[in-house]
Parts: sequence; structure tokens; C-alpha cells
Amino acid sequence: MPVSQPAVIRSRRVVLPDGERPADVLIREGRIEQIAAHGSLLAGSLRDTEGGLTDLGDTALLPGLVDTHVHVNEPGRTEWEGFATATRAAAAGGVTTIIDMPLNSVPPTTTVDGLAAKRKIADGQAWVDLGFWGGAIPGNVADLEPLHREGVFGFKSFLAPSGVDEFPHVGPADLEAALAEQARIGALAIIHAEDPAVLDAAPQQPGVHYRDFLASRPADAETAAVARLLDTARRTGARVHILHVSSAAVLPLLRRAREDGVRVTAETCPHYLTLAAEEVADGDTAFKCCPPIRDESNRDALWAALANGEFIAVVSDHSPSTPDLKLLPAYGGSGDFAAAWGGIASLQLGLPAVWTEARRRGHTLADVVRWMSAGPAELVGLTGTKGAIAVGRDADLVAFDPDGEFAVRAAELHHRNPVTPYAGRTLTGAVRTTWLRGRVVDTAAGPFGRQLTRPTRPEEFQ
Repeated sequence: MPVSQPAVIRSRRVVLPDGERPADVLIREGRIEQIAAHGSLLAGSLRDTEGGLTDLGDTALLPGLVDTHVHVNEPGRTEWEGFATATRAAAAGGVTTIIDMPLNSVPPTTTVDGLAAKRKIADGQAWVDLGFWGGAIPGNVADLEPLHREGVFGFKSFLAPSGVDEFPHVGPADLEAALAEQARIGALAIIHAEDPAVLDAAPQQPGVHYRDFLASRPADAETAAVARLLDTARRTGARVHILHVSSAAVLPLLRRAREDGVRVTAETCPHYLTLAAEEVADGDTAFKCCPPIRDESNRDALWAALANGEFIAVVSDHSPSTPDLKLLPAYGGSGDFAAAWGGIASLQLGLPAVWTEARRRGHTLADVVRWMSAGPAELVGLTGTKGAIAVGRDADLVAFDPDGEFAVRAAELHHRNPVTPYAGRTLTGAVRTTWLRGRVVDTAAGPFGRQLTRPTRPEEFQ
């Protein structure tokens, strides 16, 4: 096979690890070979090459986003999403790498056979690069090391019921055993942290009022679960990551644990940073997720923590379903928050949603890249290839117009089902082009994403 010719992408706003500046980015064989002064790579040998020159002008050039929290749901619940639709939506939203959650697929990724089934069906469908999380559930401790050897990026557990029978939550003894084993094999534990006893004691009032649903998933459920998890992590020495933090009340617990030497990180999500309980209309179950979207003052506290570096990542927790399961009134549903499926569909919209609010609060594109690309890549050990515009990294790049505005029309998104709480909103920031390893992602080219496995260099998992 002949060696491909280099290509140059130029922008006056290239977001690099040390800040934003004008630059030329030289790409060869899918990797970034050189970052040069703006306008310096016009020499004759590049001008007429196969790759050519793409001049973005004032459109920003970002590294592709890394979304480590995506529920693809295939096989088994492909009508909810699927690899083809999820990864196409990801690419359209500037996401070039996703890590798929071990549920709500059937079978779940709790055994090597379950992983093999998922890999087989994903083959040839992915528009972006993708990897897989494993699952730690009651009774599968013996499966963790084989899954780890197969390259999963870590293991997810629920401390409260997950919502699907095939992925049960872990009790205290199960959690202790799973974390001890993950500490032994050097795996990352990622945890949905809500306490089932607190949830059971909370008022359960079915109906269309969001305030009733919010009362059924109180912040105390998160703090109690995180406290228990951190105690277990101290005893076992496991490295733990708190998924989708919705309540700022957990932040003091995380600070103290880090001071004590516990290896703990945390993430939050676009919907917790951009939406608020006060704006959720009666029956609008597109907003339902667990843990829930909380009030405006809590949202402000999450932003303050993000600015202070207390979250390693902002990731989508894209968890879609069919409209009938959301019980949306527009589809003939009851609008009952208690009975509706809980999950936010937002994979294509995370970047503009976060940028819209980040810019309003005085943050920069470099901040957004740190939260949504560099941080997630660090979390899963992909800093050798993903997460930055840097020499030697994959040429996963995004042309992003930070001033472009668009109204969200759910039916026009690449998600399989036209349900999202962002429908009807005007967002700022438009993805113009996405490159995966130097190639434009478009429907004419067909999908060419690769399946990734966990890096094995221990220094990447400190």
C-alpha cells in the first residue's frame, strides 16, 4: 500500500494543550506530525499533495472529544440506539472516541462472551473509535480478570437498582469483593452512586410534576452512597471514579478523600451543567435521568467545582430509549416521571450545550477541551493517542464555529429516536467538520472507526 500524502489543516484558533493560537497542523498516516506557525506550511511539496490544505480561517480547530459514558444499547435493545446511530451522532457532535457502557445491552458486558457479542456486532458499524467498559455485578468477580485481559477500560457497578434486571446492583459485600479484585488486577472501578436505603425512604409520588420526582431522588442518596464507596476504596486500595455527579453536596467528601490519599475522580454531565429543575415542565419526561437534574443553585456549585478542577471530565451519559418508554405526552404517554425511563439523549449536542453555558460564564474553548477531551482521555489512559492536538496523537480533529447558532430539532439529530430535552433550544457553537485519524467523517465515506482496548502501560493509570 502506498504511503499517503500529508495534509495540512490551518486555523487562526487552534486549541493546543498550552492554549489557543494560530497554527498549521500537519497530518501524515492518520497522526499529527507537526504543529507549525500559521501559514508556514505552504511550501511546494505540500501544496499539490493528495491531502492538500484546509484553511479554516477563524473557525476553531479542536481535538476530537472523548466521551467515556455512552449507552449504545446494542445488541438486545437496538431499537433504543445502536452502534451505527450512536457513533454517527457522536461524529456529528465532534466526538471522535466513545467508551460504551456495559448495560443496557443484552447480554450485558459482564463476561468475556458478552464482550465478544458486542464487539462482533459493532464491527463495521462505528463512525468513530470506540472501546468498552465491563460490568461488576453480584457473583461475577471471577469474570473481572478475564475481561480486564480482553481490554475493557474498567468496570461499572451500581449501588442502587440499575433499571434493568440483567444488571443488578451490588450490596456492601459485593462492592467490597469487586473493589478488592479490581485493586488486585489494577482496574478502574466506575460507580453509579445512589444509596438504595435513602431512595426507599424518600417520598414516592407518581405523576407529572417534576418536583415530586426530584423529591424521590434526594441529594442525600448521592452523599450516602459516595461516603460508603469511599470507605470501601480506602480499605481495598481500589481506584474509583464517581459517575454523573448531579449533587454538589458530594464534593466535600471527594476533597477529603483525596487529601487522605484515596484514588478517586469524578465526572459530571452537560445536562447537570446546562439544565435546571425550575425549567422542567409538567410531564416533560425527556428531562428524566437518575440521578436527577437539580436546581439552579446546585448547577452554579457544579460550575464552580468544574472551574476549580474538581471534575476530571464532562461526559454525556447518553442513555436513550424509544419514545413510548419515556411516556411523553406528545407520543400518547402519561408524562408520569415515576414510570418513565430515566436517561438523557444528548450525544450529538454535548459540545454546543456546554459551550453555550461555558461562554456565558466566562470560560474559554481551552477549558471546554480540557473537560471534554483531555480529561476523559486521561481517565481511561488514552493520552498517548487521544485528547489533544499534539505531535504523535491521532489526528482526531473538529472544526468548530464558536459563534454559530442553531435551533435543536430532535428529528434532525442522528440519534435513533427523536427525544431530547434540548429540543427547541437555541445553542451556540456548531460542528462544521469532524476528522477521525485525518479522514473526514461523512456519509459518503462510510464508517471507519476502530475498536480500542485499554492501554497496558501502568504509568497511564496513576
